Amino acid sequence: MMHQQYNFQFEVYSSTYDLNNTDNELLQKAIEATNHAYAPYSNFFVGAAARLKDGTIVTGANQENASFPVGICAERVLLSAVTSVYGTIAIDAIAISYNKKNGESDHPISPCGVCRQSLVEFESRVKKPIRLILGGMKGKVAILDSASFLLPLNFGSEEIL
Repeated sequence: MMHQQYNFQFEVYSSTYDLNNTDNELLQKAIEATNHAYAPYSNFFVGAAARLKDGTIVTGANQENASFPVGICAERVLLSAVTSVYGTIAIDAIAISYNKKNGESDHPISPCGVCRQSLVEFESRVKKPIRLILGGMKGKVAILDSASFLLPLNFGSEEIL
């Protein structure tokens, strides 16, 4: 028997004021994108903003539906917009924020499992890690160097090809 261990490090900042201008700008775009979310059922408004390799910023927001499986998370809205308009251009960073109408939005949250898989798949497609900037409307901000850190032992194309 062999034991293996999975570890990663990430940065935590006490607030957006501690971020560099580039990261702060992207997180502010994600915060603004929460205004475009459609979340009448959960009242959990999520926004995501990507900075593409060429500097272009693209945003997305979650879209709920009365038929719950039909809704789509902000991260997958964003990835769909990027690939639909820009093809497989690499994404340097994605900022994700949320506005919880029934409580505080004061700490980082991470993507759901389906979005983690989608982010890792995109990283694989373009052969470049996506830096994640995670924060709420205020409070601490977490930065990870790759979305793959959120999904160890992920299922990838090499398993089925």
